[in-house]
Amino acid sequence: MSEIEKVFSAEGSLAAVVPEFRARAGQVEMALAIQKTIQNQKVIVAEAGTGTGKTFAYLAPALLSGGKVIISTGTKNLQDQLFDRDIPTVRAALRAPVSVALLKGRANYVYHYHLENTQADGRLASRDDVRYLQMIASFARRTQSGDKADLADVPESASVWPHVTSTRDNCLGSNCEHFDKCFVMRARKQALDADVVVVNHHLFFADVALRDEGVAELLPKCNTVIFDEAHQLPDTASLFFGESVSTTQLLDLARDSRMEGIAGAKDFAALPEAALALEKAARDLRLSRAEDNGRLTHKEIIGDGDFTGALDNACAKLSALYVLLESQAERSEGLELCRARAQALAQTISRWREAKDDSFVRWIELFGHSLQLHATPLSIAEVFRKQVTETSRAWVFTSATLSVKGDFRHYCGELGLEDAHTASWESPFDFPNQALLYVPKDMPNPNTREYTAAVVKAALPVLMASEGRAFLLFTSLRAMREACELVREEFKSRGLDYPVLLQGEGSRTELLDRFRALGNAVLVASQSFWEGVDVRGEALSVVVIDRLPFSPPDDPVLAARIDKMNREGRNAFMEYQVPQAVITLKQGAGRLIRDENDRGVLMICDPRLVDKPYGKRIWRSLPPMKRTREIAEVEAFFFAGPGMTGARE
Repeated sequence: MSEIEKVFSAEGSLAAVVPEFRARAGQVEMALAIQKTIQNQKVIVAEAGTGTGKTFAYLAPALLSGGKVIISTGTKNLQDQLFDRDIPTVRAALRAPVSVALLKGRANYVYHYHLENTQADGRLASRDDVRYLQMIASFARRTQSGDKADLADVPESASVWPHVTSTRDNCLGSNCEHFDKCFVMRARKQALDADVVVVNHHLFFADVALRDEGVAELLPKCNTVIFDEAHQLPDTASLFFGESVSTTQLLDLARDSRMEGIAGAKDFAALPEAALALEKAARDLRLSRAEDNGRLTHKEIIGDGDFTGALDNACAKLSALYVLLESQAERSEGLELCRARAQALAQTISRWREAKDDSFVRWIELFGHSLQLHATPLSIAEVFRKQVTETSRAWVFTSATLSVKGDFRHYCGELGLEDAHTASWESPFDFPNQALLYVPKDMPNPNTREYTAAVVKAALPVLMASEGRAFLLFTSLRAMREACELVREEFKSRGLDYPVLLQGEGSRTELLDRFRALGNAVLVASQSFWEGVDVRGEALSVVVIDRLPFSPPDDPVLAARIDKMNREGRNAFMEYQVPQAVITLKQGAGRLIRDENDRGVLMICDPRLVDKPYGKRIWRSLPPMKRTREIAEVEAFFFAGPGMTGARE
């Protein structure tokens, strides 16, 4: 028996320290495959179904490898979970003498220079921000990490944070008077010295593309890179291998220029005036489009006189500010940095407006308070393949959702990993007995106006049978809000007292804590709850998905990629759109069964799952649940299940 097999055996070192540990054949096989990949410095794309134990399966060989390891995961929350819980557990079990560091992006650390300037300036948006600023200042004096995640009393969404943290644009680097005690530099040094470094995908790719956030220094010494939640990589990499500029960056430049002018050029009144002019122009640019949010192609928006005029005005005000900053730049490091930022932003906007490269798609993204100009590559395969092959190290890509029924061609093609070894391990859960897939009859076309109402109507008998305890997951925010209103009305009219929670009425963590505590709640949410959510036990017994999660065909990047594939004589729908929908659907479906004792119903309302030829390909990619189209079988499933109240009156 090999060392890895001993670690994962029923009497092994993990079983000794993890009370709920169960020996699983798939976990051992996955760990052995990853160990081989690390030893041979190869590439593996490894899919592991829910319950396989993939985190331990890659951590054990990584910690035993003796080399430097970078682990990149999907979110900062998962980073914290790895660093605070999973790695210490495996390290203790293996008695592995490895040092571990957590590295986040700059915006997660208090930045002394901006903290001092904000305290001196005193101009904040609210009384809450004034109070939070005092708490942050006190935190900065006593913390070793400077990580805002360690200051729970100040919400992560508080508007004061951008005033007291840094970005790539406004960090003074070694010219900062606080450089020796800088929390960002301290975190980077710890990462350089550590055997294992935990980062997130945004940080990894921001660095690979921009050579900025500290990973560039880590990679040359690194023997192994592990991507957990690797299904997110194509979207993240596309973002960072492209180029973007936002009205938020213009507002930040205006704010910083004004503050640096006050600090370093008080006698030059023209500078704060120009900064305020740029601030107004940036806000006007966002207001030139009435939509609350959305994505628009370059062609759609370039003929809009209001937008074009507002963009011309913002460019003019940016240019005017640059001229003034250039005249004052030698008076302080901060003013010189603002000058360089103004120049870089102007050049990025100019490239976006004048781009001729048809390998990129230009588009605009609208948010509530900002507008972004994007240039996104149609394909990242070549540039990502170069990252993987240019040096000799092991690369591990793992997630519960990477293939379409064991076929990895779509995922590997997106990232240029055609030569990678691929492997898949099914979930150890007993899906035929633990879960039921229900597709209701007589549903209208998903593109009709009455579809969301039909989803709610079809879901009500299921929610009554399950006594609440459900996620209702929608593919759009508009459908989510409409459905929530309808559910609340129906519950009220029928005298049902199941609490209804809506995404946005609290943070994701708060809503999940309430959902678990209530025990019979219905959570109505959109795609931000489709992944990274773990609710075990009877509190979640139903997951309703309104429609197959095809990306909107009018999405600018998707539309351009589809057009390119079709022009090449390929079938973009079957090669690209269906596999993407499968991977996303598997994520949503994966919320249901999280434990070997869980039971539940997955309800997919979209009639295309059974009516269209490609529907079979989609449902066959889901775990092997029993399938039904009869509500009576759903009711019988719950009636027969453990913990149910028995016959209903």
